[in-house]
Amino acid sequence: MELNIQLYNDEGTEWDDFVTSQLESTNYHQYGWRKVVEQSFGHKTFYLEARNAGNDICGVLPLVHMKSRLFGNFLVSLPFFNYGGVLFNESKFGDALLKHAETILDKIGADHVELRHIYNQQHDLATKQHKVTMILDLMNDVETQWKALDAKVRNQVRKAEKSGLTTVMGHLELLDGFYEVFCRNMRDLGTPVYGKEFFRNILETFPDTTRIISVTLEGKPVASGLLTWFKDVLEVPWASSISDYREMCPNNLLYWDAIKFAIGNGARKFDFGRSTPGEGTFRFKKQWGAKPVQLYWQYLLKDGEKLPELNPKNPKYDLAIKIWQRLPLAVANTFGPRIVKDIP
Repeated sequence: MELNIQLYNDEGTEWDDFVTSQLESTNYHQYGWRKVVEQSFGHKTFYLEARNAGNDICGVLPLVHMKSRLFGNFLVSLPFFNYGGVLFNESKFGDALLKHAETILDKIGADHVELRHIYNQQHDLATKQHKVTMILDLMNDVETQWKALDAKVRNQVRKAEKSGLTTVMGHLELLDGFYEVFCRNMRDLGTPVYGKEFFRNILETFPDTTRIISVTLEGKPVASGLLTWFKDVLEVPWASSISDYREMCPNNLLYWDAIKFAIGNGARKFDFGRSTPGEGTFRFKKQWGAKPVQLYWQYLLKDGEKLPELNPKNPKYDLAIKIWQRLPLAVANTFGPRIVKDIP
């Protein structure tokens, strides 16, 4: 048989070897994220592989099944993260993987498959282009990078330092402080928070390619972020700060020291993460010199099915967000993980 599609359930080495070999692969195509999702949220996963006549992997498609009364029944590649989707070295393998995904869709009775592509690989699929990721091309050394920054950004970093803020870089030993800041920030935004075990699982699964960076004032974390890297790209998928300290510019110090770490670690690109063009986070990232790269969220839909609108900008969630922002922090932290596990 020239082409074979099947579920991959091995230990991950062959999968990761293929992922690493592909130019369009992302951090989240790595097999370890399957363990993170399953252990953190309990979702069923379908990791599909395509093999050629020589039994070599020529394509992969990681899928997570999410089903709840509140948010619906669907497959995502990948939820909770910025990227995913189908990865292949020849289009015939990608087409076969998507066809098999449709078979799974029908079998489990789900409504759609969401593919979070950073490249528009499948031109015939329904597509959303509502988000971009902000990428900064890094210089070869810290001094050159500093000089390339906008003068306003440099002044904000200096202000943070003069305000007595300092940074610390670490790993699991900084998780509690990171999570405390993260919970406060997410409650204030009106968004249910992930459980701490989600971040612990990430750090334990990828001990050599993750770090926590925290900005502290007199030993207390006031801003914190989780760094992860793959190939020559370092990303900050989760970063938060306490609004009470905004005037001290802790976010600016956090990102500058993260950029310095990225350069020292050999990264060529710094990924600020996804944003909606024109909004506040987009402008913050743009001031660092980051450029928008279009994201393509593509869908396999059942006949007659509309594109999903499961996002905080949907007006039907306005009241829920306002209520959540008023919850005591302890209440938000207790119930948040039970809700957010079903939000992709």
